Amino acid sequence: MATEVKICGLSTTDMMAAALDAGADYVGLVFYPKSPRHVGLDQARALADQARGRARIVALTVDAPDEALQAMVSALKPDFIQAHGAESPARVEEITRRFAPVIKAIAVKSADDIAAARAYRDLAEMVLFDAKAPETLENALPGGNGLSFDWSLLSTDGRPRRFMLSGGLTPQNVARAISMTAAPIVDVSSGVESHPGLKDARLIRNFIEAARSAR
Repeated sequence: MATEVKICGLSTTDMMAAALDAGADYVGLVFYPKSPRHVGLDQARALADQARGRARIVALTVDAPDEALQAMVSALKPDFIQAHGAESPARVEEITRRFAPVIKAIAVKSADDIAAARAYRDLAEMVLFDAKAPETLENALPGGNGLSFDWSLLSTDGRPRRFMLSGGLTPQNVARAISMTAAPIVDVSSGVESHPGLKDARLIRNFIEAARSAR
């Protein structure tokens, strides 16, 4: 079965069209003001309407309160909420029950981080493994830093059955990442950008083609 692809951090209709036309399975909209990929509710509503029926819509949040989640869900009707902060298992269960299925992001540096994901397996729809930003990285974001982690940490024994792989993926390395991890879904943001927040249609197309052809 071909690997599925999520293009995250889309913020304009042109970027969304590029992702959809290239065959993205998931599209991500970022609700985090510190990110260059942040979108407002009106902007996100239009992008979600553009994608609906062609790709699954993911709304990325970072420790968002209930009021923000309610406004976002009302505007977008997303298929998933991506919890990319320090949300506890109990909080993930609550978000799922009240708002939408959750993709829980886990920041990875060591095998202990992979093990920590087990607490979410029965609560989140999926776990997303992303690279943990080093403390020395200036202006680090919860995701989209263009950093990868040691993919060999995702051994068959330690990973959930269904997960997303993220962090530092590019058209050049995504096939190798899939080969090493057997990731059923890969997630990319900065790896298909010409500048922070500005997606490149050619890179999106190349990334999806590389992911689809991976074995």
